Amino acid sequence: MTNLQIFLDIASAAALAAGTVLQDYLGQLEDSVTEKGRPGDLVTAADKASEKVILEVLHRHLPHHSILAEESGKIGDQDNEYLWAIDPLDGTTNYAHQYPCFAVSIGLLIGGIPQVGVIYDPFHNELFQAAAGLGATRNRRPMKVSQTAELSKSLLVTGFAYDRRETTDNNYAEFCHLTHQTQGVRRGGAASLDLAYVACGRVDGYWERGIAPWDVAAGIILVKEAGGQVSAYDGSPVKIESGRLLATNGHIHNKLSQELINVPPLSTWC
Repeated sequence: MTNLQIFLDIASAAALAAGTVLQDYLGQLEDSVTEKGRPGDLVTAADKASEKVILEVLHRHLPHHSILAEESGKIGDQDNEYLWAIDPLDGTTNYAHQYPCFAVSIGLLIGGIPQVGVIYDPFHNELFQAAAGLGATRNRRPMKVSQTAELSKSLLVTGFAYDRRETTDNNYAEFCHLTHQTQGVRRGGAASLDLAYVACGRVDGYWERGIAPWDVAAGIILVKEAGGQVSAYDGSPVKIESGRLLATNGHIHNKLSQELINVPPLSTWC
């Protein structure tokens, strides 16, 4: 096996183990839900327990790799060529309310570029996997992006950052504008699943601002390996640390990029 396949297998084992933890905690949180800072930015005992399991698996098999985890932060040399970006529970607010849209997301960046990605939805038992050059799968069967070629016939998905109450750069204008340009825009509440759904063809495109590397590292390689396209809003190469991302089936990418650039101010929608 290639190193990427080995890394993919290890990440998959970690994600499945973490998913079991999330299933065990679901509906059992009681008073363990707290806010990390901004209103709505939640953390639970399940987040921490899930992350602990993932770290144990990675440390056991890949002790020299570095890690960037949502709850534990930076572990190891962040300049290491191999950096794992981990979200042990993407969609914590959904999870705390027992709303079935949450996932484990584990991505490996090699030289700063996403190369391996695993997203596991334990509620629906869906495992999304990809590695550079190895293709993308859902429950170990090949998956591809949709073939929708017109923005007007597309279904999109997006999200709103935790600082949306504090800044006018909050994605509301983009949401309103693109709702009028498409067949619909959904807000799932878990960026990793949004990208997984682009990769498997359930939605045609996704954009968001205010996202962290652990939110999207796995999803980026999923979309690319499934035949889609990922970029910055303006179509330039994506910078994972920028917090902004556009991902589509490729067919509507340029048109969606143009629309994002030309969105009217929110005041025009009031």
